[in-house]
Amino acid sequence: MHEMSITQSVVEICEVHAAGRKVTEVVLLIGELSGVVPESVEFCFEACSKGTLLEGARLQLELVLGVGSCPACHGEFPISTLFEPCPGCGAFGLSVVAGEELRVKELELE
Repeated sequence: MHEMSITQSVVEICEVHAAGRKVTEVVLLIGELSGVVPESVEFCFEACSKGTLLEGARLQLELVLGVGSCPACHGEFPISTLFEPCPGCGAFGLSVVAGEELRVKELELE
């Protein structure tokens, strides 16, 4: 489960940015196309934050939906996988505009 190491990294990043202050809430953006399972991050968060500045903090996850852009017709549209054809013209080779995110959006500190 790579979500455990991802969650450990999120906790470490938050601790650095908290600069010694207690963290009460973490808002984490997770893209639909990131390959990260949000429920697994939630499951791992309590264990990873134990004994840190984040212990007891609320974890709020915001899912970022996938959006693709077609190089042929320049349309933008929702996607749920990386290998979908353009719904407008049928072309492949889409560029991902959104949905691969995995980042801390905000921290709430005491």
